[in-house]
Amino acid sequence: MVSGPSSAGGGRHGVRARRLPTAVKIVIAGGFGVGKTTMVATVSETRPLRTEEVLTDNSVGVDDISGVERKGTTTVAMDFGRITMKEDYVLYLFGTPGQQRFWFMWDEVSLGAIGAVVLADTRRLSDCFPSVDYFERRKTPFIVAVNCFEGAKRYDLAEIQMALNLGPRVPVMLCDARDLESCKKVLIDLVLHAMKTRGLTGDPEPQNA
Repeated sequence: MVSGPSSAGGGRHGVRARRLPTAVKIVIAGGFGVGKTTMVATVSETRPLRTEEVLTDNSVGVDDISGVERKGTTTVAMDFGRITMKEDYVLYLFGTPGQQRFWFMWDEVSLGAIGAVVLADTRRLSDCFPSVDYFERRKTPFIVAVNCFEGAKRYDLAEIQMALNLGPRVPVMLCDARDLESCKKVLIDLVLHAMKTRGLTGDPEPQNA
């Protein structure tokens, strides 16, 4: 989902710099129970669209809830929210379902996205491997944001980057999916990373950031 000017101003030899679109689609991905729905709800300036269902006995043996036993619902399609970073920059957030049985929907949710946030939980770090692999295969710019759960062991970011076998150009950062400013920083860092990767120009940061 992109709109707005694709170029602005003249450069050397008549080459025009491509600008960041005024409407930007971002995917929030990661494993089951990692905080995707929470992040979308935290930052959305409108009431977020959710497609959650209650976990039932039918999920036993299908959905791995180890480490997130208190989670009682699951996203079955996507989460959707919106945040205005500046007057002329709007981010549309699409949260993917985390369970393997819903992975077939990722292509649809990710279509047209400028980049992705892969949320990670150090208690279940391997759960974000499929998301990392997916965006690497699609050559979609992404960052890894480690959601800091209470009681979870803290690791150095370099250790996490090594454990996920990430290249040096993939940013890794800490976040709290419940905190607005923390989530906004993640989104700004992602957009800046995606712009650099795609050769775009612009300023996505809010004026009061």
